[in-house]
Amino acid sequence: MATIIIGDVHGCAAELSELLERVGPRQGDQLLFVGDLVARGPDSPGVLRLIRELGARAVRGNHEERLLAARAARRKGEQGPRLGAAHLSVLEALSEEDWWQLESLPLKIDLDEHSVRIVHAGVVPGIAWENQDPRMVTHLRSIGADGTPSDRHGRLWGSLYHGPPHIVFGHNARLDVQLHPHATGLDTGCVYGGKLTALVLPPASPVPPIDSRRDALVQVDARAQHSDYGRPLPSD
Repeated sequence: MATIIIGDVHGCAAELSELLERVGPRQGDQLLFVGDLVARGPDSPGVLRLIRELGARAVRGNHEERLLAARAARRKGEQGPRLGAAHLSVLEALSEEDWWQLESLPLKIDLDEHSVRIVHAGVVPGIAWENQDPRMVTHLRSIGADGTPSDRHGRLWGSLYHGPPHIVFGHNARLDVQLHPHATGLDTGCVYGGKLTALVLPPASPVPPIDSRRDALVQVDARAQHSDYGRPLPSD
């Protein structure tokens, strides 16, 4: 059946429910997420509960990593990473079942039938998976002029990546989907008032080429700007 890959949800449970109604997953379809399921939006526990109910899979995002590190530090009586009010509220709201769910998230999911690898932020072009820096996998945005990978804005790593496999990712919120020959970025800034986006692939089909890839996308508008932390950038 179909494969449905959804961009950064960030606690936007209502928008996720609306997107799922529009996509209409059927029994046997596989449902996957690119990470950053939680934080900044209004209902992180609701998102996690829905994902469990659907039997969906997800990779770990930088926001999951930050919350897990804060919880681990708190348990040891250590300071841990600094958290803003939005993350502190999530830290207090999650259940043990939610925490187990976050702890179980992998860094990647391979979909061999589509020649797709799902990660949260990206991969450094030209480096084998086993040599990738785990932090870059959850934080990467750009490649500097000297080839240095960075979590800052700059030349998009996807524009330099030549595959295979095709990388489907999130993290770098943009006004539009990132469409590269061998990578697709699905974070369209729902939590910042943008859209929530899904990539829908028929059985055993590769990701379509750029000129027809939009036909495989399904989107819903955000119901509100849930966070004023930042705004999505143009998809350059």
